Amino acid sequence: MGHSLKILGRTSSINVRKVLWTCHELGIEYVREDWGIGYTPTQSPEFLALNPNAQIPVLIDDHGVLWESNTICRYLVSLYQRHDLLPAEPAPRARVEQWMDWQATELNPSWGYAFQALVRQSPEHQDPQRIAAGVQGWNDKMGLLEQQLTKTNVYVTGDEFTLADVLIGLSVHRWRMTPMEHPPYPAIAAYYERLSQHPGFQTFALDGHN
Repeated sequence: MGHSLKILGRTSSINVRKVLWTCHELGIEYVREDWGIGYTPTQSPEFLALNPNAQIPVLIDDHGVLWESNTICRYLVSLYQRHDLLPAEPAPRARVEQWMDWQATELNPSWGYAFQALVRQSPEHQDPQRIAAGVQGWNDKMGLLEQQLTKTNVYVTGDEFTLADVLIGLSVHRWRMTPMEHPPYPAIAAYYERLSQHPGFQTFALDGHN
């Protein structure tokens, strides 16, 4: 399938790397432009015309403009009809999307304060009590993933690698690499080792990213 594709966003963004790893799984060629912190600001009129939320990533292709990383990943997988990554049947698809949405709406917000404090060293995020609460909340959410992986024993939704593992795999890497207390979650540890065998994970998680 011929498909002209441009991705706007810096690779230090975990949300950009969701899209890049998805492209890797699909074998898609793309052009990427750096936007965001340290690069051209997303508050510029040019960028706001593409995404009024001023957030990366943004995808531009033959069909138009898309923003929101999970939506972009769903779109690309559906466009290339990779039903192994996102099933066509409603019930198995919903199980994958359930965990994708959990990553975006529950897990992702849980690390905000602690990650800014401990990794980004943000001066505005140095309240010890809020850091401790952030670490606890983050670990609690990861405990839910531990329960799920204890049930499935392989990947997030079962025996097969899916799009949910792209999103959650990057999140697991961020959690492990953040200098804080980590509960001994054996199912997550085994999951992380399993993901480490995937070339996409090696490129977009292990290769110096957090």
